[in-house]
Amino acid sequence: MLEAIILTIITAATPLLLAAVGELVVEKSGVLNLGVEGMMVMGAVAGFAVTVSTGSPLLGIVGGAVAGVIVSLLFAFVTLTLVANQVASGLALTLFGLGLSGLMGESFVGQPGIKLASLDIPGLTTLPFVGKVLFGQDILVYLSFAAVFGVSWFLNRTRAGLILRAVGDNHASAHALGYSVIGVRYLAVMFGGAMAGLGGAYLSVAYTPLWVENMTAGRGWIALALVVFASWMPWRAAIGAYLFGAVTVLQFHAQALGIGFPSQFLAMLPYLATVIVLVAISGNRRATLFNTPSSLGKPFVPDR
Repeated sequence: MLEAIILTIITAATPLLLAAVGELVVEKSGVLNLGVEGMMVMGAVAGFAVTVSTGSPLLGIVGGAVAGVIVSLLFAFVTLTLVANQVASGLALTLFGLGLSGLMGESFVGQPGIKLASLDIPGLTTLPFVGKVLFGQDILVYLSFAAVFGVSWFLNRTRAGLILRAVGDNHASAHALGYSVIGVRYLAVMFGGAMAGLGGAYLSVAYTPLWVENMTAGRGWIALALVVFASWMPWRAAIGAYLFGAVTVLQFHAQALGIGFPSQFLAMLPYLATVIVLVAISGNRRATLFNTPSSLGKPFVPDR
């Protein structure tokens, strides 16, 4: 029972963690992209479509990441090149992604998918309890772990990460030192799009191998909340993702145990937890403001 619960929490948390880590890098560069939901749902439909068309879940994962990058480039062009409002553009991107994914996925509704296979390491996967939990996950679960450590190392231990943080903290000073603010932000937005696309592809290829319109069900918004919850720290984002994953799983187990709560109340638990956490961390304004990129959401217009 405990093993089954842990496995379910991991699968519920993985798409949130992938999208949150990507958005964390985007916001560290000083860009606020509220279109995570749109990029995730486009990654989901593209991942499912490529998987069904080619018969390869791995190609489906790549297709989901590519779809996320393409949609993110649209956002980057509008906000970084045309200097449009980032908040309005991000909201428009979410609506665009939800509508386009529904149109693209209409012919795939009801079709059976191909589930991404989990790893099977002889002698390790068959170990009691820890075997499936640690050594029997699919590749995207391990990729989400690697992303947390990789992004943390990149931001804190590399010159490129220092440049990205400098662009987010003070884009005018970074530009004066000769760094391409627009170029750095384009790369960050593309990375965020790829991670959001992977999170969406995980839903349609690994979590539930099928396509249903709007199957992300608000996970992109939870990923945005996770970035704030984490105070822009990758390891805190991982803790938050698994916390929200546990809340998501709670509703299913509560229904299975016959707890007398309305199903609508149980379904809203993850989003209610999101609101409660955001209200709770708002009291710690000092830590939040200290870690917030100073240029977040502010447009940059280079000297002509």
